[in-house]
Formats: sequence, C-alpha cells, structure tokens
Amino acid sequence: MSRSPLPSLIVILLTAALAFYAGRSWPARAAAAPAAPSASPARQTAPAPAQNGSRGAIPPQPQPQLQEQEKATIALFQHASPAAVFITSLAVQQNVFSLNETEVPRGSGSGFVWDRQGHIVTNFHVISGADAAKVTLADQSTWDAKLVGAAPEKDLAVLKIDAPASKLTPLPLGSSETLKVGQSVFAIGNPFGLDQSLTTGVVSALGREIQSESGAPIREVIQTDAAINPGNSGGPLLDSSGRLIGVNTAIYSPSGGSAGIGFAIPEHDVAWVVPDLIRYGRVQRPSPGFTVTQGLAQRLGIDGAVISRVQPGSGADRAGLQGLRRARYGRVELGDIVLTVDGQPVTSGDALLVAIEGKKAGDTVRVEVLRGNRRVVVPVQLGAPSARGE
Repeated sequence: MSRSPLPSLIVILLTAALAFYAGRSWPARAAAAPAAPSASPARQTAPAPAQNGSRGAIPPQPQPQLQEQEKATIALFQHASPAAVFITSLAVQQNVFSLNETEVPRGSGSGFVWDRQGHIVTNFHVISGADAAKVTLADQSTWDAKLVGAAPEKDLAVLKIDAPASKLTPLPLGSSETLKVGQSVFAIGNPFGLDQSLTTGVVSALGREIQSESGAPIREVIQTDAAINPGNSGGPLLDSSGRLIGVNTAIYSPSGGSAGIGFAIPEHDVAWVVPDLIRYGRVQRPSPGFTVTQGLAQRLGIDGAVISRVQPGSGADRAGLQGLRRARYGRVELGDIVLTVDGQPVTSGDALLVAIEGKKAGDTVRVEVLRGNRRVVVPVQLGAPSARGE
C-alpha cells in the first residue's frame, strides 16, 4: 500500500516559510542592538586623548593679565638693573716654590654705576683688605677695577673701570630726606653670587644708627624689610621711580641670612661723600675752627659742648667765639658753650662733625652758644680741611 505525499509536502512548505520569515526579521534586530547602550549615560566611553598637545574640545583659557603694580615693578627692574654690578675682591697669593703670584677670589658684593666715566660705588667693607677687584656689568663683561677713594667711616668706596660709556648706565638720584615709613623700596644686588636679583619691601624705619667698619657711627640710616642677604652689600636701594635712595650695607640677623631687617646708607650721605672720593680720594670735611670738650657741659647740667680752643685766624676766631682761658692764679674760665649748629644739637665732637657734614669750606653755619647767661647766635664761616681731613 503506497503512502500519500501530502504530509511531506506540508512539512516542506512550513519549513520554507519559517526560514523566509527568520531571514527578514534578523537584520532588523541586529541593526538595532548597538544603539541600546546609549540609553545608559554611565556606559559612555571617554573621549580619545588630544593629539599634538591640543586641548581637544576644551576651549583655550585666556592668559592672566598682569596687575598695574606688577607692570610697574617689571619696568623699574628693566630700567635700573643695567646699573647694578657684581664685584669680586681678589687676594694675591704667592707660590712658595715658584714665587709665581696668582689672584684668588676673596669675597664678593654688589655695586652700581655712578657715571659714564666708569666710577662704581660700593661698600668699603666689600673691598677692604683686597689686593685687586673685578667688576662684572649687567652684560656679563668683566673689567679690572682700581680703587679711587674710600670712606671707612661711611662704609663707602669708589672704584673705576675703563669700560666704554655705551656700556655704563648711571642711576638717577632720589632723595632720602623725603622718605616716609611704609614707602615701597626695591633692592637690586647679587645675594650669594646670584647676580641681578630683585627684592622688594618697604621703609620700616628712619633715623637708625649703625656702626661702620672703622667704628664710627653712621647716622640717619634707612631700615627696610626688603630681603638683603650676604652679597647684596653695596647694591642700590631704589624708590618706586627707580631712583637711588640708599646703598644697602648691612643686615641684622643672628643666622647671617635675611631676617627682614636690613639697613641702607641714605642718599643724603652718598650724594656728598662720593664726589669727594672721586676728586680727593677721601672725605673733605671743612674745619669749624674750634674744638669742643666732651662731658664738661653735662657735668654743669647743660646740654651742649664747651669750646676748648679756637683756632687763631679761623672763621670762628673772626666771629668772636671764645674757648677755655686761664685766668689769674691758674684758674680756668669757661668760654662759650655750643648748643646747636644750624639747629642741630651739639653735645660732643662727633655731634659737631655730624652737624657740618656735607658742607664745604667757605660755607657759613649758624652757631648758637651759651655765653654767661645769654644765648647768642654767631655766623661762622667754615675753613679748609686739615691735612688729616678732620
């Protein structure tokens, strides 16, 4: 008995239909599958790193703008720094076997250009005891220097180099007499041999007194908190206009480093000492024409200084000032007692010298004296300095 072909045909047709349906629906499902992760932000992939240093999609940020005060400080340094110099003091050493002499560095400090003739101002203690010195300018050229003059009592010295005027940039002078506490100041120097360094600060105090290397007091010194370290000595202290108001000279520090207390010789002293050193090699102090005895007036309860001697023929002699004189029976009679000179109190010989500092022979000062029980003001013409410069 033969089988009917109908069931087999039905199976074949159903299989073909299922295969056709599956072939049409699979691509649609496969195409939709990759889009599924976008529904979840947590599964987003990170952007590829930027190439060639670009910042990718991050917009460039604007560069920070300099403040006006910063611009002024930058301009000040650019204008004044060519005047600052580096000074190396040298000592000559001799080889005991060959007798050859060599120069070896002894110390270093700072200085600044005074004029286009090659005069360099620095501290006396920077070059004290040196056999030679070299000056390095801002362009790094180095020049042999010779000592022109020195004032140990003011801790100032002047060197000279034979550099062309085109390489020399002098500093303009300001005024130390108009300074105010809190005023901005700027120090340029070579701390620890690091040349062309700028530090800033304020005037911390005025009228300080420090001791020079010679032991003489330096008065009216500027105190500043601008960082002054070893190597800054001799460098300029500037006001906000880039003008010289002092010469950095010392720090007060138990450790030897900057402790926020620095001192500078005032421009008032520099302005009259340096020309004397250039012209004469030393300070030319005019003679008052009289000497005083320290302490005698104080024992009498008077704030002044007793004139002990008047130089014959001097301006003081012509003005009628009177010194100690011996009376009958060996008694000593007082003469005039100096109270002030040009308004400055005088109680000692040092105070008298301070009162006539910066004046020249031929200048006239007003000397107030106590004569008996009367106060008398006498104009006195200052004389030429003595051979010892006193």
